[in-house]
Amino acid sequence: MVSPGPTRRYRIDLAYDGTDFSGWARQPELRTVQGVLEETLSTIWRVPVALTVAGRTDAGVHADAQVCHVDLPAGVELHPGLIGRLARMLPADVRVRAVTPAPDGFDARFSAMRRHYAYRVSTAPWGPEPLRARDTLRWPRPLDVDAMNTAGAAMLGEHDFAAYCRPRAGATTVRELQHLRWDAEPGEPDVLVARLSADAFCHSMVRSVVGALLAVGEGRRPVEWPAALLAARARSSEVTVVAARGLRLTGVDYPDAADLADRAARTRRRRDEV
Repeated sequence: MVSPGPTRRYRIDLAYDGTDFSGWARQPELRTVQGVLEETLSTIWRVPVALTVAGRTDAGVHADAQVCHVDLPAGVELHPGLIGRLARMLPADVRVRAVTPAPDGFDARFSAMRRHYAYRVSTAPWGPEPLRARDTLRWPRPLDVDAMNTAGAAMLGEHDFAAYCRPRAGATTVRELQHLRWDAEPGEPDVLVARLSADAFCHSMVRSVVGALLAVGEGRRPVEWPAALLAARARSSEVTVVAARGLRLTGVDYPDAADLADRAARTRRRRDEV
């Protein structure tokens, strides 16, 4: 065992299929990504491991490019074969791609500038192809992509997204939505993908926004409706939260190493002011 003392921070890059996980965050008696990964890393390093993640995904949500960090006692060494050992020990639905020393000031959560998500929808009458059934929503009705993109463009910028978020005590629902667009997936003519980027996303925000835009796309709601809900600044019962299976975290952006600590400090101040 390594005795307590100075620590060193490491960045971990990973991906997972969220179908059989009860979300990222550790929960008693439930299978979670954090729980599985912390237990495996604790076994390898023989020290307790506590992970801090860039974005806490909900049950059933996937990640192509999740980021977290861990603080390890200075005496713990990263062996060259670590990634291979993790591949052998972890279940097949979670993969660690890299474990690297983090730059000074790096915080997986607070240093992040923006998160990127994608949501897949199949409009084919037969639904998603079998190999994509776990990450694609079946929506066998025609969708007006232009209408959805017009509605989405009106939501860009910094707003209170309370209408689209499940409330959490002490958490702000003000977010800056920086990108939102629907496109056909190349090579998959019956699949549409919504890509969203923001400084951060509140609980269920992406799935709620997607649900509102799908209502516009099939003509049940006018183009102006999704943006108009923002003025309410309260959770809207009119918005459908679509299934988790179509959603995946596709990337997390960080500033240059010299700006990491400042970014983390500014993000913490903003959260504390709520």
